[in-house]
Amino acid sequence: MKQIIRHHRIIEYKTDETPLNNAARLLRGEWLITNGLGGYASNSVAGITTRKYHGYLVAALPPPYGRTIMLNHLHEEVITADGQTFIISCDERSNGNISLTGMSYLQEFYLDYGLPVWRYHINDIIIEKRIILIYQQNTIQITYKLISGCDNVYLNIQPSFNFRPHEAPVSKHNPAPYQILAIENRYEITFDNHPPLRLFLHGQNVKFVLQENHIPDAYFRMEEMLGYECLGQLWTPGYFNLELQKGYGATLVASTEKWETITALKPEDALPAELARRRHLLSLAQPEAQNEMGAELILAADKFIITPLSRFADAVRARAEGNEAYTIIAGYHWFTDWGRDTMISLEGLTLCTGRHKEGLWILKTFCHYVKDGLIPNMFPEGIHEGLYHTADATLWFFHALDRYLDLTQNYSELPYFLPTLKKIIQFHERGTHFNIGMDANDCLIKQGQEGYQLTWMDAKVGDWVVTPRRGKAVEINALWYNALKLMAEWTQNSDTRASQHYQELAHHVYQSFNQKFWLTNKGYLYDVIEGEIGNDDALRPNQLFAISLKYPVLEKNRWLKVIKICQKELLTPYGLRSLAPNHPDYKPYYDGSLRVRDAAYHQGTVWAWLIGPFIDAWIKAYPKQRIKARQFLLSFEQHLEDSGVGSISEVFDAMEPYTPRGCVAQAWSVAEVLRAWIKTAP
Repeated sequence: MKQIIRHHRIIEYKTDETPLNNAARLLRGEWLITNGLGGYASNSVAGITTRKYHGYLVAALPPPYGRTIMLNHLHEEVITADGQTFIISCDERSNGNISLTGMSYLQEFYLDYGLPVWRYHINDIIIEKRIILIYQQNTIQITYKLISGCDNVYLNIQPSFNFRPHEAPVSKHNPAPYQILAIENRYEITFDNHPPLRLFLHGQNVKFVLQENHIPDAYFRMEEMLGYECLGQLWTPGYFNLELQKGYGATLVASTEKWETITALKPEDALPAELARRRHLLSLAQPEAQNEMGAELILAADKFIITPLSRFADAVRARAEGNEAYTIIAGYHWFTDWGRDTMISLEGLTLCTGRHKEGLWILKTFCHYVKDGLIPNMFPEGIHEGLYHTADATLWFFHALDRYLDLTQNYSELPYFLPTLKKIIQFHERGTHFNIGMDANDCLIKQGQEGYQLTWMDAKVGDWVVTPRRGKAVEINALWYNALKLMAEWTQNSDTRASQHYQELAHHVYQSFNQKFWLTNKGYLYDVIEGEIGNDDALRPNQLFAISLKYPVLEKNRWLKVIKICQKELLTPYGLRSLAPNHPDYKPYYDGSLRVRDAAYHQGTVWAWLIGPFIDAWIKAYPKQRIKARQFLLSFEQHLEDSGVGSISEVFDAMEPYTPRGCVAQAWSVAEVLRAWIKTAP
């Protein structure tokens, strides 16, 4: 059941009268909260850690650690006055032993301003559990509250650990022993060279029972489904025991911060502070997004905007200007910040949400990292140096800057970027790395180098580039034309000679594009021309960018044909297929081993973010049909209750029931659905 109450209970996700029947749904649903540093807490709604990435505290640590799982799991027991014990947590072992007893007491799960809340009913006892991460800290607070029932209710909380990089296999085992240090009511867990994890329990009549134990057979079911190692070891030092009294909360705090930082914010103050921060985020956004699905997506957007600990120089530059460094995480749980994803997501995540300061700094950061006419494709985990193997991210940079300037009207910032933008165009004209450069004969951009995936369709397994697309790709040249037209616009007052040059180049691109890319007999655009196999007539959504961008490169009289065939063959309730079903390489399902999944990644699999350019193109062709365009987004409302609860998945199967796959929370999925939601507002 879902209920939306403006600015309060954004999502309500209830079990029915027989919660055990909902086991599959509660295992499939995953909650995720973040701390603004790249760290997070996440698990299945049921409480079973199904992924190697799951944990109650995945701390964002400085290099060389990166994101590290510090607190894996909690075993929770309620003890009543008559001595009965009720387990409200769930776990799963490798021998097929799955404990679902906690689900039988779970009566309600919902997101309160995006923060997860569980309610457990045990006879006349109702216990509420809330989780928050302190913003800009690696600190989690897990609060239990006795809502109703008699006093003399006790709670046992047993934490378990396996300190490891969050992307490391669950089987990763270090023989070094864990150690626990107790100083009065404070505890520190140390292991190998990792920073210590500090534990503290606020509550009534708290004691810690030392009962060290190894759990050798923890089972991670999603890892097995994805073809990875699925058996891991956990260690627990014992458990906390405390009394729950009506009117008083009990809060377990786990943190990698210093004790002075941990104790500075009391649990009774932390939740109101975080709720106030989230209400403020809602108030900043464009009015069209401040209720219903838009409000949910504003809170989802916040997960991706972070201050990266790994890039010290960025922080120094930002603080010298009285600012903070920001970047965008491409997706949870495993992605870092990617140039392409950042530029595509920037409008939805920072501009539609009113976070203009963050958007500007992100643009300035990537501008600083331009190298030989390219922005970084990605920054690997825990590393401050970027990788530059991308042909489109730099061209998306022009688009993102234009959206910032247009929506903020802050054109005083343009001179900061123009020198770098001019150099980018120069490098593209004469050629740069990975054979990215302009063909002087037709002024179109070609790209491609053996062993590298340079477009957004970038799946690679070992040395196998699944969709190399070497040659002249349709969206690269749509972006190139758009960038040239923007540069002509931006320099028309300050450098008329340069402006004229960009106009002339754009004119040649327009002529060449419409002459070479149009498939007359099929009524749509080639995906790649002059490539390894000649001209590729695969029907893909990439051609929509020839219409959707500010300066469309496709002749207007061809728009309807492209939109209609994309609607017929590619559009689904959750985005667009990456390849038409009648193509011999089409794969309807994105599942199986990594190699099988990557073979399907851009060969049919549905991408949610593509609904954005489709709606842009639709509204350009049918400007009076915004209500119809809004209907293309309605399925995402239900999806917000599935998979990554409160967010939008990376991809979906290409066939019904369109099962969500990949990252449970993807930046450009959230950004483009939010942007399109605002654009189609009545």
